Amino acid sequence: MNKISLNFLVKNRYLTDRFLFRTYAVSSEDIEKIRKFKEDRKKNFEDPLRTFNAIKDEFGRYKKGQFKLPPLKVPLYSEYVVIGGGIMGSSIAYSLKNRAPDSFEVMVIERDPKYTRASTTLSVGGIRQQYSLEENIKLSMYSAEFLRNVKQHLSVLDDDPPDIQFQPQGYLFLATEAGEEQMLKNHKLQKGLGAKVELMKPNHLKKKFPWMNTDGIALGSYGYENEGWFDPWALLSAFKRKAISLGTTYVHGEVIGFEIEKYLPVKGEDSVPELRSNFLYLKDELGDIHCVEFGYLVIAGGAYSSDIARLLHIGEGPGLLSVPIPVEPRKRYVYVFNCPTGPGIDMPLLIDPSGVYVRREGLGGKYICGRSPAPNEEPDTSNLEVDYNFFESHVWPTLCQRIPLFECIKHSDNSKVSSAWAGFYDYNTFDQNAIFGPHPYFNNVFLATGFSDHGIQMAPAVGRAMMELLIDKCYITIDLSKFHLNRVYQEKPLYEQHIV
Repeated sequence: MNKISLNFLVKNRYLTDRFLFRTYAVSSEDIEKIRKFKEDRKKNFEDPLRTFNAIKDEFGRYKKGQFKLPPLKVPLYSEYVVIGGGIMGSSIAYSLKNRAPDSFEVMVIERDPKYTRASTTLSVGGIRQQYSLEENIKLSMYSAEFLRNVKQHLSVLDDDPPDIQFQPQGYLFLATEAGEEQMLKNHKLQKGLGAKVELMKPNHLKKKFPWMNTDGIALGSYGYENEGWFDPWALLSAFKRKAISLGTTYVHGEVIGFEIEKYLPVKGEDSVPELRSNFLYLKDELGDIHCVEFGYLVIAGGAYSSDIARLLHIGEGPGLLSVPIPVEPRKRYVYVFNCPTGPGIDMPLLIDPSGVYVRREGLGGKYICGRSPAPNEEPDTSNLEVDYNFFESHVWPTLCQRIPLFECIKHSDNSKVSSAWAGFYDYNTFDQNAIFGPHPYFNNVFLATGFSDHGIQMAPAVGRAMMELLIDKCYITIDLSKFHLNRVYQEKPLYEQHIV
């Protein structure tokens, strides 16, 4: 058994109350719990002799084999803490531990371990390289290669290899005359970066996909390799299982506050105090409060990342802290319908110029579809209820017009929609692109959020990029500096033209 020192006990079992606790957006009940936690902790140090004797007694019993330190439910320290255990947070944890399994501790905090409201598990699970920005294309190309070799990357000894049900059937974007120029521009960039995409005129589209009505279509862009869809839950489970096997600790709980310290970065009469944080408060599933010390913090909380950031005064403080993380939940509906005579195995994930998308689900005549609402039609995000009228008014008419075979469900005895669900985008209201990288004020706080419609498909590459940034202090594989929060401060949006 490894020996244990008094210094270890002091550091890891009895933490001193060094910093002033200040936070926002914490309930009064939680504030009282935190105050009690801090008061109880402080009492241990009011009488140094009493504290020393208590530690000495425990240490003596430990050496005699009469006492064993109980396993800690929540670690007291972790070099890297990731808030958010969805696909993004789990990919980051995996990448860190895969790089150096025994060099540091990684902890992932997830408040919804069943992922009932997670963007990951409620997504359609598509992957494509057809974007208008170089960074997004490169991220998806890296991730596609990762997914094709997922069994090699994410297999765990003595477990069955992961099966994410990757269906490489491609994406097919359709454009009217108004969108033709943008599609040509995107195609040139995509081909230049090595993406396997092909442009098709209406006659070519009709020949390859005879079930399609090409009226009003000027051009199509078909991704014939490394595009398609997969099972999001299977990929998340594989990332999480692999990360845990490498030593990552997953904790069920919610971050409710941080300890924030004022310090002088430069000594001198003219130096200005700044803030920093290395301690967070966590409420577990039983309501108990825990204090966790961290070296680096990664906020990967999806649609709720801005709420976490506000606990650090981000968006509610002075200067650089006055700008919030521009990410919020946006609800999207996914509908399932049956059409036994519909398109078969050759059907790609099709995206109409209107924004309506559809793909098959298996080979039994089942399809899933949806559409993002107009800005003035954004639905309520306080729940995950589905609006079936949206399908009837905004999705169904376009489906039938573009794929006449779907007319068959008009005559079905049952409802057009056999099932449906709703999920949240972590929607970046500034420019619908990722907010990634270091926060400009806190030098140990990093962000990975705001991917809008394309987070899950980029997660493998994003995890690697964050690992490089944290360990190597620079980008090596893909430079994502354009996605830093600085562009929000500078009011220089970076728009992606292909948001579904």
